[in-house]
Amino acid sequence: MGNHADYSTYSSGLTKEETLQNVIDSYEALSSDTRNWVANLSNCSSLIWHAYHSLGVPVNWTGFYVYDKDSDVPQLILAPFQGKVACQLIQIGKGVCGTSAATLETQVVKDVQKFPGHIACDGETKSEIVVPMHKDGKVLGVLDLDCLALEGFDEIDKEYLEKLVKVVVDTCDWK
Repeated sequence: MGNHADYSTYSSGLTKEETLQNVIDSYEALSSDTRNWVANLSNCSSLIWHAYHSLGVPVNWTGFYVYDKDSDVPQLILAPFQGKVACQLIQIGKGVCGTSAATLETQVVKDVQKFPGHIACDGETKSEIVVPMHKDGKVLGVLDLDCLALEGFDEIDKEYLEKLVKVVVDTCDWK
């Protein structure tokens, strides 16, 4: 790679698996320079955004919420992302992100209108995937992707985004 911005360029004609593996590989290369979670989550959000757009998947939000250690209420707070402005606080257990954080399980939601208690930060969102970030059984945050199409995410997304989140957790200092 010539410069950092080159990591955001994905070749056309790659399969979803190849593209998402490229995201993981690019993230690993970029995060080798720093363990700062803000810097790493920022670059990761951009990599994901550009990867899905290269695949023709109409994602409208890719990013993170992290556990809000400064709050008396168990909640997530907005962290680095790509897309429209978003909800700033989400209580643990509420909505797709809060459910993922509470259960420590990936949520693949084919139709957000059918998810009980869905929090609509962007009313145009039709489907969503949320992957929890955790270490030693404690939630650190979530990776959240929204899509303008129904059924925008599948088992391939789940598999590769879970692999990516494992790398993210291991490459950041969570102070």
